[in-house]
Amino acid sequence: MKRNSIRSMEGTTVVVTGATGGIGKATAHGLALMGAHVVIVGRDPQRTKEAAEAIREAAGGKVDAFTADLSSQAQVRRLADELLTVLPRIDVLINNAGGYWNTRHTTADGIEHTLALNHLAPFLLTNLLLERLHLSGKARVITVSSNAEAMGRINFDDLQGAHSYSGATAYNQSKLANLLFTYELARRLQGTPVTVNALHPGLVSTGFGAEDPGRAQRLLVPLLRPFMLTADQGARTTIHLASAPGLTDVSGRFFARRGPRRSSNASYDQATAAQLWNISAEMTGMLRPIGLRKATTSPSKLQPTKSPGPVKPHARWGRHSVFPSF
Repeated sequence: MKRNSIRSMEGTTVVVTGATGGIGKATAHGLALMGAHVVIVGRDPQRTKEAAEAIREAAGGKVDAFTADLSSQAQVRRLADELLTVLPRIDVLINNAGGYWNTRHTTADGIEHTLALNHLAPFLLTNLLLERLHLSGKARVITVSSNAEAMGRINFDDLQGAHSYSGATAYNQSKLANLLFTYELARRLQGTPVTVNALHPGLVSTGFGAEDPGRAQRLLVPLLRPFMLTADQGARTTIHLASAPGLTDVSGRFFARRGPRRSSNASYDQATAAQLWNISAEMTGMLRPIGLRKATTSPSKLQPTKSPGPVKPHARWGRHSVFPSF
């Protein structure tokens, strides 16, 4: 394939997590073809190195590789330190890494795995890199969510599934958390050059969830696979959000098939978003807001919020005040 000269990303640096295979690798490859300096993050050192070499060989350009198990907060922090040391600018951060586990697992931090990887990792990594994104100018934060968010509910009374666990319930909750985080961060970044959006990639044929699949997944995926999107097709919306010139100032939106979509009513509940933000901040130790300039422009037009009323505080975490706006 020839490098795309119409929507060139020459001079931009893009960080893609979960990029050793599937949608993440296809995203990195597509952006490398457009001339971006692509930085991929993977869990396994050998696979990450091989993925970087394959992308570099196929697309050309500069491709760097970093390794981190993003379910570990210590490794997320180490990764952020390494990226900040090596990269003078970050124009796009793509939070693509995620997973599904049918049975309940906990991480090195003692946190339920799905919540840790799918939600807390992008929350922490984004916050740690936010100042560099801000200093890079018109930067973009993109988080890969899923239409499964429509079936999610943030269970503040059992956020980690300690009392009742279902792989599907945990996954759906984490994908809803992705949108609540996206919309809340977009509100906090109003008046700055950083935009924040999320997307549904579609039903894509990858190895997603293969480590610990549920019965329904084992039965249905083989039947559905002929009708699923390829990884390249699944990466199209992510690539569009990362590169489209017309999205420079678009923030706080949900996309699918490269177009804006309305997400579930629950995803626009600002009370839930604020409570989830504060709990996530406490769980990751991000108790102080990043020192960005306070917004000086009028808020962008986000989707209307339909709040069901006050959110009951979680018994363990208690009532939290919202962080000041950046």
